[in-house]
Amino acid sequence: MLVRLQSAIGRDDLIEQMVLLSPKTSCTEKAQPAKSINLIVGYNSSPNSHTALDIAFWIAHQTRLATNVQVIVQAVYVVENNQKSQYLDIFHSEMHEPSLACPVNYASKSITSVLSEPKLTSNALYLETKLVDTLTQADRILWQARSLAEEWQGSFKAHLRFGCVAEELQKVVKLEAADILFLGCQSINHPIIQTLDSNLPCVVLGIPNSINI
Repeated sequence: MLVRLQSAIGRDDLIEQMVLLSPKTSCTEKAQPAKSINLIVGYNSSPNSHTALDIAFWIAHQTRLATNVQVIVQAVYVVENNQKSQYLDIFHSEMHEPSLACPVNYASKSITSVLSEPKLTSNALYLETKLVDTLTQADRILWQARSLAEEWQGSFKAHLRFGCVAEELQKVVKLEAADILFLGCQSINHPIIQTLDSNLPCVVLGIPNSINI
């Protein structure tokens, strides 16, 4: 696929720039003909991730034309741990702990009283607002990816995950039996690349230093 990309745009240095990690699985273990190809793209609407997604759709399109093999591009947006932890900290510290500390026979009355306190109401509203904002942002980001997919008229799936970016990307790679993980990174020294499992069962591609498609 990368050789085809190089040929199409008249470059001969893309492979060495774009392949950031290679699987340790030997070629003979994956020698059977592919019925479909899964390209997973880490997407957060940044210019680099948008470039990665655009290149992935280009590769998918050219591969379908050349081989008639179905290629599915899947965008993964991860809401990072620090945001999720913030919501959970507020939820547990302000809502669960006071009610659980009350005697069982007074639980209903105590919860009602606690919920009426200004501090809890304020934090509950803050929690709700932050969650809505996060999900709204996620929907907007994945909508951008879906819109790009419609332009290319290709097969597409979107994933919204919560947690550590590297860990969640790896989970989707394994869940979807991905052939390629495409990230908007330009170097193996990028923090996300450094935290990926060295036993990841697919090639990890980044974007070249300069490219015009």
